[in-house]
Amino acid sequence: MNYLIVGASSGLGRDLAYTLSKDANNLTLISRDIRDLNVIKSDIESLYQTKVNTYSVDLASTTSVVTFLNNKEIEFSLLDGVLFPIGMMSDKDFITGLNDNAEKINNANFLSIVKFVEKITPIFKKKNNGLIIGFSSVASSLGRNKNIIYSASKRALNSYFESLLATFKNNNINIQFYILGYLDTNLAFDEKLILPKASTKQLAFKVFKNMKKNNIKKFYPKWWGLISYCISLIPFFAIKKLFNFIK
Repeated sequence: MNYLIVGASSGLGRDLAYTLSKDANNLTLISRDIRDLNVIKSDIESLYQTKVNTYSVDLASTTSVVTFLNNKEIEFSLLDGVLFPIGMMSDKDFITGLNDNAEKINNANFLSIVKFVEKITPIFKKKNNGLIIGFSSVASSLGRNKNIIYSASKRALNSYFESLLATFKNNNINIQFYILGYLDTNLAFDEKLILPKASTKQLAFKVFKNMKKNNIKKFYPKWWGLISYCISLIPFFAIKKLFNFIK
């Protein structure tokens, strides 16, 4: 099996790379930091019978992404699946601090994924086979006064993957989508959280186990699904009260 992981240098992306190496013949890893990717490449190739290719791409720039895709540095026709464990946040992501951060955050969390999917889905349709896995965040459930573009871009990603699920519901292109609660990654570093952070290693194993299932949408940890559902039932006058507690 040949997999592409977009956003593979740390956190969930790194753990997915190690987990999929047990099943993959070839892995292609993409991130901005080629040094971290090459460390992962060296380690995986010494542990498993897996060939690893690494590419540095600035996922916060759709120009860089499109240039990379157009140069065909990867032979996409060989891919069996692509995963998007991408997450970009900024401490300047609030109304008066955005400047050029808004475009970069939206590109990394949403538009760059769209560009990859646009390139890959025609190949999967021709093969009548393929796997696309996206990852969103419970931050998309409600607006906030901090991380506003991050949460908005993840909400856009929710809608986009729901559209992919609707588009490919009757063929062999398998769409899977995870809406994630707090994970034990650098994105949640030093955050004071009420609820516990989940393990990225356990999540990577869960994703691996579910890969043969068709067209799924899941919360992880799963109890976040109940929390998200309850939030959706709250009337707006009560939501305004919640804004006092949400960052």
